[in-house]
Formats: sequence, C-alpha cells, structure tokens
Amino acid sequence: MSKADLSKQPAQVAAMFDQVSTRYDRTNAVLSAGNAALWRVATTRAVAPRAGETILDVAAGTGTSSASLARNGASVVAADFSEGMIEVGRHRQADNPFVRFVQADATALPFEDDSFDAVSISFGLRNIVDPKKALAEFYRVVRPGGRVVVCEFSQPPLAPIRAGYSAYLKYGMPVLARMASSNPAAYEYLMESIQAWPDQRALAGWLREAGFERVAYRNLTAGIVALHRGYKPERAAVEAAQAATPKPASAPKPASAPKPSVKTSAEAEAASKPTPEAKAPTRKPAAQAKAPTPKPVAQPKPGPAAKPASSSKSAASSKSPASSSNPAASSKPAASSSKSAASSKPPASSKPPASSKPAPAPKSAASSKPAAKATPASASKPKAGAPAKPKPKPSGPASAVPSEGE
Repeated sequence: MSKADLSKQPAQVAAMFDQVSTRYDRTNAVLSAGNAALWRVATTRAVAPRAGETILDVAAGTGTSSASLARNGASVVAADFSEGMIEVGRHRQADNPFVRFVQADATALPFEDDSFDAVSISFGLRNIVDPKKALAEFYRVVRPGGRVVVCEFSQPPLAPIRAGYSAYLKYGMPVLARMASSNPAAYEYLMESIQAWPDQRALAGWLREAGFERVAYRNLTAGIVALHRGYKPERAAVEAAQAATPKPASAPKPASAPKPSVKTSAEAEAASKPTPEAKAPTRKPAAQAKAPTPKPVAQPKPGPAAKPASSSKSAASSKSPASSSNPAASSKPAASSSKSAASSKPPASSKPPASSKPAPAPKSAASSKPAAKATPASASKPKAGAPAKPKPKPSGPASAVPSEGE
C-alpha cells in the first residue's frame, strides 16, 4: 500500500488515489459521519449552476460532485489527475450526458482562457503540490464575472471544537479508515494534510492574491469544513474588449495614413504651380505702392503755374508778354480782365469782387481753369506789392488792350 507525504508529489498522490478509488465515496461517507453529502449540497448551492452553463469540476474523483452540479442542466467537465478515479467516474456517470471526464493537472489545465462560467473544487486543493498556482489557473480559465468555489477542510475557530476535532483525526479516523478503506495508510496522509492546512483567512487571502474579488467564506460543521467563493472581476471583460478593439482600429490607420501622403504630393504639385502666380500679385501691389509716391510730387507743380499768373500781370504792363501767352485761350479772359481793370482802376487792387467776374472763364476749355486760379493769385499779389503803385501809367496801355481785344 502506497502513501503520499506532505511533499504532495503528483505521482505519489495519483497512485494513492488510484488505490482508494473503488471505495472512495463509501469511505468518505463513513469518515465524515454522513456530512459529506451535506457538504456536497452546500457546494452545489454556492456554485449555483444554471442550465446552459459550462462548469469545471477540478479533482472531481469519481464524478459524484460533478453529477450534482449537472443536475440543473449545466454542462460539467470533471477533471482529475488520477487515472483510476477517472475510470471509476466514467463508469458510474456513463448515462449522464452532462458530465465529461478529462485527465488533467490542476496547475496546468488544458483549457483556453475564459472557458468556464464557474470552477469548483471539493477536498482537492489541499492535495495539490502548488495550491496558489492552481488558483491562478482557475482564474485564467473562468470567464470575467464567473465564480470559483472551494470546499476544503479547515480549522474550527472555537478552541474546544478544534481540540476535539484534532483528537478525532489522531485517534478516531485511523480506526474507521481500517474498517472502510482498502488503503488505510492513505488516510494517515489525510490526517497530516488537514492538520498542516491553513485556516479560512489564509485561504481567502490566496484567492485575493490570485485576482478574485468579493471573496467570502462560511464555515460548515463548526468550521471543520469551510466553503470559499470568489468572482473574477468584470473589468477583465472591459480590458479584454479594449485589447480587442485596437486590432480593427489599427487596420484603418494605415488606410488613412496614405491619404495624407497623397494630399501632400498633390499640395506639393499645386504649390509649385501657383508660385509664379503668387509672385505676380505681389509685384503688382508693389508697383501700385510706388505710383502714389509721384502723385504728391506732381501736386506742387501748380506753384510754378501761379508764377506765370504774376507774369500775366506784368503782361498787362508790357504788351509783348501778353501776346506771347496762348492767344487762343487767354485772349478772351485777358480782355475781360483788362476791361474790368479799365472800368475801375483804383478799386482793382482793393475790391476782390473784380476777381469774381472771371466766372465766364469756366465756359472755356480745361485751359480756362488755371486762368481762374490765376486771378485770385493776381488779386492777392497787388496787396503785397502795394508800395509799388506805378499804375497811373496804364492810361496809355489801357487804350491798347481794348484795341487788341477788338
């Protein structure tokens, strides 16, 4: 008869369960004093299987717990690393279409991520060489929002019950194991593994370390057995969705990337063509800006034009300059100005109204306009030249001016 030790080597543990597989269920009922059935019912309620769900039952053994989980129509995968236990389970559950047996190691489950709605393990986590690694595998294969339920022997919180339970494991269980089991030495390992197993709070901490949230437990049979439950966070589904969305989002990015490259080439070609056109308008405003500068320079030219006006006055005193000016345009205005001067010799310099008489001058062509401008200049300048009043002389020339106008 083989017996595993607390090193929990998978080969040793598998061989031990292979030997007790045929009487395993009956021995558990005897050693638990009938509480094994109650613990199984409590585990099934904690898992809360629903029709259509897929549930993984780890360390399923002969499939008794798996059949309880599949009673409501859920599809259950019964996994165990003991080939002997699986063979017995397949034989007993041959008529159950909802239970499927798979030989698997709990620390390396052969299933895809997020494959199950729930994961359950009853009295098997204690026999795994690396329980924390197994919990990490449970977290991996359960879908986001799914639950994990662990039913395992524990430590009664009350000291009297804990003392009585320890005495039972040391003295009572070996006697019952010899009566009910085909391998009593295997149950010596059971006693040792229960005493070395951590309490409820420690196991709850392992579940949180694995990533489960809303971890809780409740004691069964005064804490001899504890039922733990935790949930995989829903945010893992959001993260999975976010990880999936960039894939389609990354596909359009290369499609949009070439578009700006085409635009830039088109813009480069368009930019090369309009450059001469853009330069032309810039030169035109430059020419227009230079044009206004000569205009104010041309405006002061009327100044010298006023000087001929003064010369025209001198023309009144000398006949030859008057005749040298434009005879076609200035003949009539000259006659009018001379007549006004003849009619009123002394007031010509004092009364400006005489200058208003050139109103008929606008009737002439454009050349008459400068003449009109010259008359006010001539009217103003006699005031400045008042000391030189030699104008009694025009008596002789005044008779000559009408003769020219005639």
